[in-house]
Amino acid sequence: MFTAALDPSGPKDVLYRDLARSVVALCEGERDALANLANAAALANQALDAINWCGFYLLRGGELVLGPFQGKPACVRIPLGKGVCGIAAERRETLVVPDVLAFPGHIACDAASRSEIVVPILSNGALVGVFDVDAPRPSRFDDEDRAGLERFVNALVPVIAWETLP
Repeated sequence: MFTAALDPSGPKDVLYRDLARSVVALCEGERDALANLANAAALANQALDAINWCGFYLLRGGELVLGPFQGKPACVRIPLGKGVCGIAAERRETLVVPDVLAFPGHIACDAASRSEIVVPILSNGALVGVFDVDAPRPSRFDDEDRAGLERFVNALVPVIAWETLP
């Protein structure tokens, strides 16, 4: 059984370094995308404090479709260019939103969410989805979280066999 020694109370740079290493170790020997994304969402949920949702939206036919996640049931489909996830995907850049209530066009899947960070997932230069994390307090995410979650996603991309997704 895999165990990760992740300490959310320690320095963020150490947490995110260990999170990136742990996701690679967790996925070692398994290339199935669905299995690895499910475990990656669970690992991130375990590692990140003060969040209420984290997971993946995968690009399907020009829109983002809900993938593996941890948290309450979520919006199933998000058009590109709509909401934080759709805009991050369309721009192919990480978005950090300190207060989702002030974000024009925010899509509220959970009324308890107050801040959000979305990291686009690119494989061989192509957009394949986004990694989304929500928190119940404003300004939960900062530049260290941005860099750390980008590192997490970049570590995850090569251990996923994206072609195994339906």
